[in-house]
Amino acid sequence: MNKNQQWTSKLGFILAAAGASIGLGAIWKFPYMAGNNGGGAFFILFLLFTLIIGVPLLLAEFIIGRSTQKEAISAYKAIAPNSFWSLIGRLGMATASIVLSFYSVVGGWIMIYLFYALTGKLWEHNNDFGAMFGATISNPYIAVGAQFLFLLCTIFIVSLGVQKGLELANKYMMPLLFVLFIVLIVRSLTFEGAMQGVEFLLKPDFSAVTAQTLLDAMGQALFSLTVGASVMITYSSYLSKKESLTKSTTSIVSLTIIITLLAGLAIFPAIFAMGMQPAQGPDLLFIALPYIFANIPFGKVFFVFFLVAFFFATLTSAISMLEITVSSFSKNNTKKRPKIAAIIGLCVFVVGIPSALSFGLLSEPVLFGKTVFDLADFAASNIMLPLGALLIALFAPLKVSKQVVQEELSIGTKHGHIWVNAWYFLIRFVVPIAVLLIFLNVVGVFSLFN
Repeated sequence: MNKNQQWTSKLGFILAAAGASIGLGAIWKFPYMAGNNGGGAFFILFLLFTLIIGVPLLLAEFIIGRSTQKEAISAYKAIAPNSFWSLIGRLGMATASIVLSFYSVVGGWIMIYLFYALTGKLWEHNNDFGAMFGATISNPYIAVGAQFLFLLCTIFIVSLGVQKGLELANKYMMPLLFVLFIVLIVRSLTFEGAMQGVEFLLKPDFSAVTAQTLLDAMGQALFSLTVGASVMITYSSYLSKKESLTKSTTSIVSLTIIITLLAGLAIFPAIFAMGMQPAQGPDLLFIALPYIFANIPFGKVFFVFFLVAFFFATLTSAISMLEITVSSFSKNNTKKRPKIAAIIGLCVFVVGIPSALSFGLLSEPVLFGKTVFDLADFAASNIMLPLGALLIALFAPLKVSKQVVQEELSIGTKHGHIWVNAWYFLIRFVVPIAVLLIFLNVVGVFSLFN
């Protein structure tokens, strides 16, 4: 492989992989899901499922990618030539592209609100943030234009390649994300009544746990590490053979959990301090939080910090979603990469236009009572991503030789045999059952047990 198409360091790989995981799932979806599922108990279950489901799947993708040194589709072909298994890579490309098509819509909203906050326009509506949000996302020119700008940022970074694009962007964005979150948490914890929010997040009440809570926590663990779309196969293919996969996995999972915790500590104390409901819903960021920060000293400045942090997290995830497709078509040809990134990015933009218009011109449900935006979200998050995870859990222990697994998991650690045994047990027995339960939840079969 071209050395320019490899991470320059383990840190670069870890920050990029963590950046791929940390985004809407950790900062937007987790607070919303935790708010709907009782807080502390959901967080504990999320941690448990991250370790027993997310980690084995993450390692599986790392083993496939690093052992072959190829992007997703070529990696499956190298391990199982002349078979249908390469369809997993194509499924991953399709999943990532669909996710990016509506993900970029939300990324555009963040850019709009960052502009509003910086220019002061956000604070000119007498705290009627609900009406402002509705007017903004229903305006077709604003919604589509912002989506296009967000995708341009994503295309630009991916077109620069692994070292000058993906790695360099994450080296700056991820540390800054941590710093901004620490600033927000310090301010959030100074609110009167903030400790109620901390208690809600960290004090589990398992009496409130239902079957739905278990399934939601498993789904959150799956999505938080971006496993199932073969994105991490592509990222790990750029990793040197000298680096430890187990240590990298430990670092990435730890960073993802920490950012998820920081997001909760930044949001829930403020929510409780202002007397709002933790289950505010998906409009939390754009309606509830502006109201909170508008009514506290220096709140407008801190909300800008929050939006910057959220934009960075969203952008790093978007980069990974575009990268899996660009790498598959460019085949490490750095000269073709900018053109391919532009073409694929524009195709994603066109596909995502109906999602951007789902809150205005195309607000009427089109199927199963869902808008185009909701359908894209449901199809990718609840069907395609779990399906990809299930297929990877079947493929890895079946097709990747035990010798390769032992070699990949033993590099850089004295406890390789422990990792190998634990991985085989979890990937063979625990992960498939857990993912199947998620599928049962999607189709409503699991409701029979409630």
